[in-house]
Amino acid sequence: MKIVLMGNPNVGKSVIFSRLTGIEVISANYPGTTVGYTEGRMKLGGQLATLQDPPGVYSLDPTSKVEEVTKKIFDQGADVVVNVIDATNLERNLNLTLQILERGHPTVVALNLWDVATKKGIEIDVRSLERELGVEVIPTVAVSGQGIHELVESIERARVPPPVAFESSDQRWARIGEIAEKTQKVLHRHPSILDRLEEVSIRPITGIPIAILVLYLSFSLVIDLGEYVAQNLTDPVFEAYSIWIYDLATSHFSETVAYFLVGTSPELLKSFGLLTTGLYIPLGIVLPFLIPFYLVLGFLEDIGYLPRLSVLLDALMHKVGLHGAAILPCVLGMGCSVPAVLAAGMMESPKQRYLAITLMTMAIPCASQSAMVFGMLAPYGLKYIAMVYLTLMLTFVVTGNLLHRFIGGESPEIFLEIPPYRMPDARSLLKKTYFRTREFLKEAVPYIALGMVVMSIFEITGLMTLIGEILRPVISGLLGLPSDAAAALIIGFLRKDIGIGMFAPFGMTPEQLVVASVVLAMYFPCVATFMVMLKELGFSGTMKSVGLRLVAALIVGTLLNLIFTVSASA
Repeated sequence: MKIVLMGNPNVGKSVIFSRLTGIEVISANYPGTTVGYTEGRMKLGGQLATLQDPPGVYSLDPTSKVEEVTKKIFDQGADVVVNVIDATNLERNLNLTLQILERGHPTVVALNLWDVATKKGIEIDVRSLERELGVEVIPTVAVSGQGIHELVESIERARVPPPVAFESSDQRWARIGEIAEKTQKVLHRHPSILDRLEEVSIRPITGIPIAILVLYLSFSLVIDLGEYVAQNLTDPVFEAYSIWIYDLATSHFSETVAYFLVGTSPELLKSFGLLTTGLYIPLGIVLPFLIPFYLVLGFLEDIGYLPRLSVLLDALMHKVGLHGAAILPCVLGMGCSVPAVLAAGMMESPKQRYLAITLMTMAIPCASQSAMVFGMLAPYGLKYIAMVYLTLMLTFVVTGNLLHRFIGGESPEIFLEIPPYRMPDARSLLKKTYFRTREFLKEAVPYIALGMVVMSIFEITGLMTLIGEILRPVISGLLGLPSDAAAALIIGFLRKDIGIGMFAPFGMTPEQLVVASVVLAMYFPCVATFMVMLKELGFSGTMKSVGLRLVAALIVGTLLNLIFTVSASA
């Protein structure tokens, strides 16, 4: 039996999916696209049923790639359609409901956010709504599980709706008005504290300070937890493991095979081995920060804050050819660039995907890189840290604006649903974090392993040393850095924060550290991000993105060095 969940964005569809399914859930991209959907299993009448959760849409008349994928999944047919609608926005949700009923599939309606509707003074006559739609309607509160048992029972007895057809969208909307008038009553009530918070968090004058505070607290938590796990768990484990696997490989394999497996040293950031550095990057470096980051991100999503952040930054994003929804990859990039690139792959047009991936990976440092920037520059004062981030922010806007003007292609608009604030469900939050972490490992580990092979070939052939020698005149002449900093930039391809840390022994001034931090953030993605960019942008798109970054990093670094030199001599 096949069941398809359908609904608008942000109606709690994914939470209902999580309630209905177990841990064996598959996340995949629809063939030929980068748009993802989720599939799981649920017990129904003593047998297993397949449950599909495509992306949320407002209509079956697609206007974007995401809506096209959802329509294709829906058109493949279903034994039962579960239409999840938001009880607080009945009229808007009924547009998709009536389109589903027109197709004639057995359907059940889950009237979700029932508790929020009640608090807002919205009364819906469920039995009357059932008569108007011709299918069963079940009030649900997905985050608490209320109504889920009744929903499962209703799926077993789902019926085909009475034949219905509309000659135009105007006729459909007229019918929606009739249904709402007969089934819904909105009572007056005084706004609650939560209502006032919803309002102030979306107004620029109050919303921007709230956003800064939320992001600061979120990433402080991610960085602190990540560093604690790395220092007390993953680093000690990998240090012991690297010595063991190095001895094992060098004693049982030929020199050449051992070199590719464990390199020439058990030191994790120098070996470039598949079984040492290749595993340490995703599991020892990224994962300790990624899991708390996904937990924080999921909390902000489920509580309803991220759409408000998107709206606040929508005007800025438009100046660089994007829209407010691009804030999700950018926020992900503050944790780790690899999942951020994967998320940017869902942007509506090739132009937007290229812009989002290029700008985000160039101008948004990951959590571990940010931690190292703070550690290196904090002793000299907050103003130097501010210089790094203000420079990267300005680079993001200026570069994005120029690319938007000169790159052809469409930048379609997207309409964002702003849900009410609601407390997340812990079970759903943990399950979402598990799925995202699992998908990251499935996507990233193979590409990182391939990157380790490439780096090993560079080392064997002497290209690594040659590149370092070629870069020395540029680094000292244009950027004003010590010539030995070339080695740190090469290491930055492997891990950005370690590259920054390698500047410490050179006795650099705070101004030089600012230049070095900015250039290291901009000039080239880390090897893990680079390999995932190849997957999302292709070879040509990745090379164009990398070439742009190299030029931009050189220009920005040279200008910073010039400004500091002039200021010092003034």
